[in-house]
Amino acid sequence: MNILFNQKFRLTVGFAALLLVSLASNYLYTQPKTKQLAQQNQSLTQPDKFAPLQSQISLTSKFQNSFGSQKISSDEIIGKPNAILSRQDLISASAPYSVVDEFKKYKFSINGSQVVTPSKLPSSKVNFEQEDLLTVLVNTRKYFQDYSSEDPDILRTGMLATQGVTVPDVLNTLNFMIAVLKEDIANNRATRLQDPNFINTNFRVIKWSAYNPKNKQQKQLRITKYAVFTHPGSRNKTSTFNTPIYSLKENANNDKFYTKYTKQDVLSGIYEPGGREFGKVTSLAYLTRNGLEEAIMEGTILINFTDGYKAFFNVDRNNGMAYIRGLKATAQKRYWYFREVDAIKGYGYKIDAKISIKPGVTFAGDVLNIGLGKVVVIEHTKGGRKYLRMGVIADTGGAFLPNLYQLDFLAGIFKNKQEFGQNIAQLPEYATAYFLIKK
Repeated sequence: MNILFNQKFRLTVGFAALLLVSLASNYLYTQPKTKQLAQQNQSLTQPDKFAPLQSQISLTSKFQNSFGSQKISSDEIIGKPNAILSRQDLISASAPYSVVDEFKKYKFSINGSQVVTPSKLPSSKVNFEQEDLLTVLVNTRKYFQDYSSEDPDILRTGMLATQGVTVPDVLNTLNFMIAVLKEDIANNRATRLQDPNFINTNFRVIKWSAYNPKNKQQKQLRITKYAVFTHPGSRNKTSTFNTPIYSLKENANNDKFYTKYTKQDVLSGIYEPGGREFGKVTSLAYLTRNGLEEAIMEGTILINFTDGYKAFFNVDRNNGMAYIRGLKATAQKRYWYFREVDAIKGYGYKIDAKISIKPGVTFAGDVLNIGLGKVVVIEHTKGGRKYLRMGVIADTGGAFLPNLYQLDFLAGIFKNKQEFGQNIAQLPEYATAYFLIKK
């Protein structure tokens, strides 16, 4: 009886052990399969980390189509944050971003997490002129409202898409800042936007580490400076004022004759009496050669005419020839045609649409890869103290396409380079930069 019982007991234990081994084996086999299937399903629902540029553009086109199909105010968009593009549509861990040139052709890719990362502002007052910042914020928002259909470039998400930032987020930021500034100015008090604690509470602060393909060691942004210079000029050509600035006529949109001629061709006299293209453009003023080069470099010039008239003139259209970085100004083939304007002008797809900007609160930057309307705070140390300055990317230029390591700060209106140099000596050559995005 005991022998029989022991045999049955051994059989029972053996069977149970065999069953446990079988179950364990099946579990271990199915786990990798389950994970593999989950990963496959996940890959179907997340954007490809190495998706081509066209895929990224198609995401912004969703926003563009909704924006352009009917007149929608930014307030309506802001009322529904991420209603068109959710953050999850754009963000992915360590997402690469495809950098493009001014012709929107692919140049190279960057790892977003290496260039833009979450951060906080240091505890120092943020400097800017309240009224001037309000003006630039309002004018930039109006550009989005008025020209989003005509200028799809402003609907590009740029490299901040790797942090989940969308165009509605940018508009939300502009709206919030405008509301805060208006309220603080109306109450005659220092604005809350100068308080780093208020900013850290109400905004996502995203640190921007410079990405310079030619200098991988550069981490801070290079801060160059530009200005509007006043120059004497004449309505007619003289021995002193012998270098012209021209304006294209309306029919130039249909007849692209001006794209055939370099700066050197234009200055050789092709538009002057006796020149082969005389009568095709309008003469605006005659400057010194130095005056012309400064006007082209800075984008705007204030001319004091010999007859007592004063006016701003802004670059309108160029001849379509690329700006060559590192080549001296007089050797550049690109030539700009000008128009008379009522203020200093920044970014715009055509002269009549350009954003009116103010010195001290405006940065020029890479609008295609960073984005129009981004609010930036730069930080530098002087005499052992931290200084913070806020401005808006509301301008651009040939030197910024592409450029993820530099901003150009609009310093002011100056009589000459010496006055300009004295002013910018107080400003940093390199700075730590932060984007502000409303939470």
